[in-house]
Amino acid sequence: MRLVSATGEQLGIMSAREALERAVEADLDLVKISPTAVPPVCKLMDYGKYKFEQTKREKEAKKNQRVVEIKEIRMSPSIDVNDFNVKLRNAQKFLGEGNRVKVTVRFRGREMAHTDIGRNLLVKFAEDCGEVATLDKEPKLDGRHMSIFLSPKTAKEGKK
Repeated sequence: MRLVSATGEQLGIMSAREALERAVEADLDLVKISPTAVPPVCKLMDYGKYKFEQTKREKEAKKNQRVVEIKEIRMSPSIDVNDFNVKLRNAQKFLGEGNRVKVTVRFRGREMAHTDIGRNLLVKFAEDCGEVATLDKEPKLDGRHMSIFLSPKTAKEGKK
């Protein structure tokens, strides 16, 4: 097998017994790096320290990740102006925090005959959120619900 030292220098090709003896002398572990290579490649390293540093890097990467949540705002087509403004402020707050927002209008009974009112309401909502959000897709009727998705504008989009 080909042996690589802890510092990365080539120690040459030797038997598994010799490689294991060198690992014991150096008080390190013998780790198979590439078992499919001809000859197999092994490295002398402190495996415990290696695993510790690997988990530390993974934790750091996970800490920097941010999960984007989808917040939902529900309205009816007969919503009053003040109620609409409250929903709008909540949506802008959610978008400011970096979350996506799903805005849904629920139609009940005879309201299904006037889906255009709900569509206009959603388009107005999207326009009013235009400073902080982009419309992902046009209003879509799904059963008794019509919805749109808004995504927060990134720093690059806002400076265009």
